[in-house]
Amino acid sequence: MAKQVQEAYIVAATRTPIGRSHRGVFRNMRPDDLLATTLQAAMAQVPGLDPKAIEDIICGCAIPEGAQGLNVARIGAILAGLPNSIGGITVNRFCASGLSAVQMAADRIRVGEADVMIAAGTESMSMVPMMGNSPSLSPSIFEREGDVGIAYGMGLTAEKVAAQWKVSREAQDEFAYQSHMKALAAMKAGDFAAEITPVQATDRTADLDSGEPIVKTRTVSLDEGARPDTTVEGLAKLRAVFAARGSVTAGNSSQTSDGAGALILASEKAVQQFGLKPLARFVSFASKGVPPHIMGIGPIEAIPAALRYAGLKQDDIDWIELNEAFAAQSLAVINTLGLDPAKVNPMGGAIALGHPLGATGAIRSATVIHALQRKQLKYGMVTMCVGMGQGAAGIFERV
Repeated sequence: MAKQVQEAYIVAATRTPIGRSHRGVFRNMRPDDLLATTLQAAMAQVPGLDPKAIEDIICGCAIPEGAQGLNVARIGAILAGLPNSIGGITVNRFCASGLSAVQMAADRIRVGEADVMIAAGTESMSMVPMMGNSPSLSPSIFEREGDVGIAYGMGLTAEKVAAQWKVSREAQDEFAYQSHMKALAAMKAGDFAAEITPVQATDRTADLDSGEPIVKTRTVSLDEGARPDTTVEGLAKLRAVFAARGSVTAGNSSQTSDGAGALILASEKAVQQFGLKPLARFVSFASKGVPPHIMGIGPIEAIPAALRYAGLKQDDIDWIELNEAFAAQSLAVINTLGLDPAKVNPMGGAIALGHPLGATGAIRSATVIHALQRKQLKYGMVTMCVGMGQGAAGIFERV
């Protein structure tokens, strides 16, 4: 391993609530506006920081086109009123885009190229469809059997994982039910309050009789996806949607969502210069490739690598945010690695809370960083599978 010049500390971490896509609270809110909201909120957490000290903004986005195209990182920075001296770059590692943004920002600091960086993620699945507006795959991937998995929808890859790792429909539905129950319990306890920035959502319609506009504004302060009426019996009645005799349903899959998150990272020099209070230290990151047709197992490869880079053991991790793309792949990862279920998603996961693709890594980083503070735990991890056959994992230490 290359010698680190300096440590990278997280000094601010926040996120928007997560809205359901298409019919949810943020269906009419642009992803660059969601990003700008989190950037402003993150800056408000560090009042002593001179914004001109920020070297760059790195923003994850899984489908960087349409309303979130044209380098949404730079646009978000401008909309947030940050100095023109701050650049911006948008990065895409699909579901791990936001976490990769954190890793890249931390690395700029660790090698001594920057003292203050912002890492973020934003995604509107209401405004930009999952595959983009005009997806086009190379015909060459269909020429070799091993490559065709790139063209599989993620639901089909979850079916492949469920079959190969023998994850039953009953186990998937129970896992999904527990995701909702844990999320609802955490909301009731106020456990999300420290990480969430409330957002003003505005809907505009028209009175067809008078022709006058109707503007309705509401404050959104909680994730929208958790359902208190969820039952195992209800989940069992849902039909499989990706394979005729499959087990993956809308109920045991992550929700398509809208949201954003942002973190500010600083060197020790910047911490002292601006009187900042570190929340956590960025410890390590790993990304690994797996066969595309079983992309959901990516964390099985990424987690051991991230632990190895950190010089830690699996038991050293106190809190794990494992993105619940599907219950099938989550259970395959948990069972294969022997993860402690009590440490995995104690406040629910993407099945209940939602999964705004490229924003999820930044959002779940905010979750784990504040959880470590609230519970006075030492190490936390964010990990996820990634479309087209990857896995990623990042480790944080409370300071």
